Amino acid sequence: MSLKNSINEDMKAAMRAREAARLGAIRLLLAAVKQREVDERKELDDAAITGVIEKMLKQRRDSIAQFEQGGRQDLADKEKFEIQVLEKYMPQALNDGEIQAAVADAVAAAGAHSPQDIGRVMALLKVKLAGRADMGKVSGLVKAKLSS
Repeated sequence: MSLKNSINEDMKAAMRAREAARLGAIRLLLAAVKQREVDERKELDDAAITGVIEKMLKQRRDSIAQFEQGGRQDLADKEKFEIQVLEKYMPQALNDGEIQAAVADAVAAAGAHSPQDIGRVMALLKVKLAGRADMGKVSGLVKAKLSS
């Protein structure tokens, strides 16, 4: 079953169970997917949908920081719940050892030796680790490896 079909089935299940908060989060996701499909005039595959989810997760994390700073714990809690719902659709995350191994492989494959090669290494890693690792963290690991 494709990711989009899975999301649609979960929406129907949330409607039947009358889970308003979960239903709202799923509908936001489907709306973002539909908007991107309309903008690009094509049906999104699972990888593109994962990209949409990643973007939504980043937005939610940024919002949580802002809400907590502003003293709006109720809104921060709502965003945290939405993150839990969205993370269900992400592929299995890699552990630190797997990420470091992927970084070492990409550095070797790109023939990178200095910090000027970070872009080439990140281009390889972005394809390989999309949706499975925090790319900000991966970038830090690549910089550390190429700086030493």
